[in-house]
Amino acid sequence: MASDLLIVGGGPAGYDAALAAAKRGISTTLLEKEHLGGSCLNWGCIPTKFLLAAVAPKAELEGQEKMKTGSGQFFVDLPALVDRKKRHLEATRKAMAAELTKLGVEFIHGELKMIGAARSVIEVDGEPKTIDHKRCILATGSRPAWHPGLKADHDCVLNSGDILGLREIPKHLLVVGAGFIGLELAQFFSRAGSKITLVEVAPRIAPSEDEEISKALAQSFKRMGWDMHVGVTISKLESVDGQASLSLGDGRVLTADKCLLAVGRLPNSRNLMLEMLGAEVKGTAGWIHTDEHLLATPTVYAVGDVNGRTLLAHAAAHQGEWAVRHFAGEEKTPYEPGPIPGCMYGAPETMRVGLMQAEALAKGMDVTVSRSQLVANPIAQAHGATGGLVKCVWSEGRLVGVTAVGHGVASLATLSTVMVSQGWTRKQCGEMIFPHPTLDEALRSALLNPAA
Repeated sequence: MASDLLIVGGGPAGYDAALAAAKRGISTTLLEKEHLGGSCLNWGCIPTKFLLAAVAPKAELEGQEKMKTGSGQFFVDLPALVDRKKRHLEATRKAMAAELTKLGVEFIHGELKMIGAARSVIEVDGEPKTIDHKRCILATGSRPAWHPGLKADHDCVLNSGDILGLREIPKHLLVVGAGFIGLELAQFFSRAGSKITLVEVAPRIAPSEDEEISKALAQSFKRMGWDMHVGVTISKLESVDGQASLSLGDGRVLTADKCLLAVGRLPNSRNLMLEMLGAEVKGTAGWIHTDEHLLATPTVYAVGDVNGRTLLAHAAAHQGEWAVRHFAGEEKTPYEPGPIPGCMYGAPETMRVGLMQAEALAKGMDVTVSRSQLVANPIAQAHGATGGLVKCVWSEGRLVGVTAVGHGVASLATLSTVMVSQGWTRKQCGEMIFPHPTLDEALRSALLNPAA
């Protein structure tokens, strides 16, 4: 068995790399041990959006009730929603496999057992096989993280994959970890009827975001009735008598019907023996170090979550496609993705791209900030969702970062990315015509408001 290019992992990075290679006439084999689409399609980006879309009417109803212009009730049929999600994922995986076949990619359902410089060992249906290749792209992704005393038992303590299979809304959900995974899923279950208790060891929720954004999120979730504990230590998490039980360092014990453990991700780099090829695998977690061309060794690229650069599906896909272009000789200079946007979905949403205020200051940059509040935006007003803001970060007269929180702000990500990547000046921002009425005008206001 031989191919010019062996791609390991059929998630966003591996799948998009396979398509890019096939379209260039490169002989390509794609190896996937579980499902095409990876975590993004099967346990992350896509299924969580199905959940959030199902409770979007509830968020809209909340806005109208707040304005005293409407009232009513909305209930989620979770079994029907889970079944619809399952059908969609199955259909998408089938379509992905058909596209690979159409383009001539050899798709193998199997597992990489040992990687070599030009020959690797895979296992298919329990049988070892060898495959020769000129280059290999490792796109094995990541999995839910755990820590001593904090591990999913798949009973009452669930990881993000487990919780997507629930067919009954828990009356009380404990969420450990207030990053985007925890916050998105907590929003769904909150609007579906669960009481939410949120626990975060950092001093604030969404700790990797701008401090103003974190504060606005906390205010929003407090209004939704969440019980939030931040800056705490955790000693133990376990299932006890049919409930999740979380012991805090100060002696308090929090219990709930179910617990979502959302404490980050770990790379799928175990047992690949990359070190034998001279690769550097960082720390106990196992992030694979890559050079300026995304190479872990002279013949092995490591792209997407597994290299730990940016754990986002669109960043992974970009890396996978770039690695193919480099292999094909189309790229000579170092990999430079530019600003990478990130969003949290739900109600409220967040977005960010480029440098945040604290990050720019830490780099010693001359920083000014301009803002606008969503309370002044007609679209936010119409939806009764006026909490939130857009914040722009400037240095030496050029836009270096944008972040926002509130109703629908994820829709601002693409335009913000263009502006930041091109380093727009205030003059350029003022010359652009924004459609009216749109949420985009909140971005325009933030760009043109006085900076301080």
